[in-house]
Amino acid sequence: MDILGKILPAVIIGIVILVVLGSCVKIVPQSRAYVITRLGVFHSVWNEGLKFKLPFVDRIVKNISLKEQVVDFAPQPVITKDNVTMQIDSVVYFQITDPKLYTYGIENPMSAIENLTATTLRNLIGDLDLEQTLTSRDHINTKMRALLDEATDPWGIKVNRVELKNIMPPRDIQEAMEKQMRAERERRESVLQAQGKKESQILVAEGEQQAAILRANASKEAAILQAEGAKQASILQAEGAKQAKILDAEAEALAILKVQQATADAIRLINESSPGQGVLTIKALEAFQAAANGKATKIIIPSELQGLAGLAASAKTVFDTEDPKATITKTVPKQ
Repeated sequence: MDILGKILPAVIIGIVILVVLGSCVKIVPQSRAYVITRLGVFHSVWNEGLKFKLPFVDRIVKNISLKEQVVDFAPQPVITKDNVTMQIDSVVYFQITDPKLYTYGIENPMSAIENLTATTLRNLIGDLDLEQTLTSRDHINTKMRALLDEATDPWGIKVNRVELKNIMPPRDIQEAMEKQMRAERERRESVLQAQGKKESQILVAEGEQQAAILRANASKEAAILQAEGAKQASILQAEGAKQAKILDAEAEALAILKVQQATADAIRLINESSPGQGVLTIKALEAFQAAANGKATKIIIPSELQGLAGLAASAKTVFDTEDPKATITKTVPKQ
């Protein structure tokens, strides 16, 4: 019992010393920062890693996250330049860059950022009318980010982005805007339909014009081709007539030539056969009969045939059967 009574206080003291020493050893995680005070006065800021503090002297007063944080504020009532009241809620993205200023610079940083965001938003919207407010979100976001970043810099806070989440005009304004948008869409639709109809009519007119031009060109080409065809036909007809006349003339000349040749051959044959006076007289009578074919009104009788008694009787018979007005002319031989 005496040994246990002596060892137990020592064990208790050792455990207390170990607990105290263990509480003085701290491991700071990544993206975290501890604000340390010594005897109630700011001492230092611990970043990530293994850290030691003096027992009962140093104290961790703030455990701060260095990550980017997002805070979504409730909708705030704002009034535009044209006296339209609307509700706007915003989202602020910020990051703590100086843990000491964040700890000692302001008592309630989140409430301060919310109120600062609301007042800045009211100031900006008060200089814009309803239409500008609805169409200038990027401008408002950029302006608010610059103003909030400048205001929160003494608090060790950096504002990275500010976004207007919702812009909610009054119900009657929304209905009026919807009607206006509907009217604008209908107007654009009418304009597009009119433009389409105009372009369609223009295309139809151009098509008709091109068709008329093509028809005129086709008629012109057809007329030209017809004229060329008629010209070629006339030329061919004239050439044909010319060739026919030439052939007729050649045939006639050939016939005449043949007749003359036959006549010459007959005369040559007669001369070669040495005909007598009787044969010549018969040929003369045949020629005289051919001359007195009923169409001649005047007949010339060679003097060589006047002495023939039978010729007078034959001639009388011929004259009695033919034209009574025919006369006989006596050819007197040359002295």
